[in-house]
Amino acid sequence: MGFNRFEDIDAWQLARVLAQEIYEVTLIGSFSRDFALSDQINRAAGSAMDNIAEGFDVGSNKEFVRFLSYAQRSCSEVQSQLYRACDRSHITEEQFEILYEKASHARSKIGGLINYLKK
Repeated sequence: MGFNRFEDIDAWQLARVLAQEIYEVTLIGSFSRDFALSDQINRAAGSAMDNIAEGFDVGSNKEFVRFLSYAQRSCSEVQSQLYRACDRSHITEEQFEILYEKASHARSKIGGLINYLKK
């Protein structure tokens, strides 16, 4: 599992899609007016992809794993914030399920990369 660029990492690609879809949903309706939650969920989603990219260049597997762990936690943060968005009726149950699953999938891929790097 060699990578020449962070853009080649499946987990980064999934996190990128998640960040874009989170951004798009925060532009709509009441979500666009909930500035604090909108900003926080966008930052968390962006942090997932950014930590993968940043960790890619740190030079050691141990450090990369540390940054990947941050990325995983950012996915979990997105999931928690999705509950608030749903509870505040900013998103539908269907949107919640789709975005929650995307965050879960990215988190799982990151976990797989962590396990690989720890071997």
